[in-house]
Amino acid sequence: MDVMNVRRLIPAAALSCAALLGLTALTACGSGAAGEGRKDGRLDVVASFYPLQFLTEQIGGDHVSVSGLTKPGVEPHDLEISARQTAKLNDADAVVYLRGLQPAVDAAVRQAEVTTKVDASTLTSMEKHGNEVGGHAAAHDHAAGEDNHGDDHGHSHSESGDDPHIWLDPVKYAEVARGIGAALAKADPAHAADYKKNTDTLVGKLDGLDKEYAAALGKARTKVFITTHAAFGYLAERYGLTEEAINGLDPDSEPSPARIKDLQKMAKADGVTTVFYETLVSDKTAKTLASDASLKTDVLDPLEGITDQSRGTDYFSVMRSNLTALTTALGTK
Repeated sequence: MDVMNVRRLIPAAALSCAALLGLTALTACGSGAAGEGRKDGRLDVVASFYPLQFLTEQIGGDHVSVSGLTKPGVEPHDLEISARQTAKLNDADAVVYLRGLQPAVDAAVRQAEVTTKVDASTLTSMEKHGNEVGGHAAAHDHAAGEDNHGDDHGHSHSESGDDPHIWLDPVKYAEVARGIGAALAKADPAHAADYKKNTDTLVGKLDGLDKEYAAALGKARTKVFITTHAAFGYLAERYGLTEEAINGLDPDSEPSPARIKDLQKMAKADGVTTVFYETLVSDKTAKTLASDASLKTDVLDPLEGITDQSRGTDYFSVMRSNLTALTTALGTK
């Protein structure tokens, strides 16, 4: 073979080699996200949305690498899983999720080949909440004609109809924290002592938050508050309040005219001053009701994600902002 032929073959060989190396690197990248975590000794964990991501980060500390499926500003109930997220889920060491909150996540987790699957709904007792359960306005004139806004709008939170918003009750959230801590310790026994220590610290902070809520809301002049959707049922039950939701458990549903009329009557009868809305859902209905009933509006954050509009930078600061909003609206004895 002459020199010219050799020179012509070199670029092709180099190209083939580069292509092969590129394919190898791409394959490693596609399957190595979790591997990178394991190489530096950390457990690679995927959390479905902010409240579970926060717990996992607080408990795992430096021993875990946590990524969330729900980006800040995205309404968790409406999340769709991308192919890249599905691949990351399959590569993870563990996944922490709340069955019944995000149907797309539930489906992805069922199919994922993940060694450790932590379902937060199994770590505490789940209950049914909504306008049809303990609803104060249900006692008014139009209750018989109301069409169960709390559990049926073509948007299912769970097969059993349980309220998924357990993280808004500090006591239940602490129970979930203990369960996640135990799961991490089992998945990574070498650091079990640290996971337990971090869990105990976090639970202590949640106990303190619970005491703050109990002390402040125990002095409330009125016990009834109105929200856009029924995210605060557990919180209301914990502290002796009554939540009346415009839209039930589904934040995107539309209330009936009868429901709006009931809420207007109830607000007048019970001295309600404020209609609460949230940052990730339209405030149109809340402001319309408030205007018609001569009420104020304010934000009560369901803490499904932290954004620039959040009144705080983490779970604890937003929960304390919520407490301030509630005590201002409910007044004191």
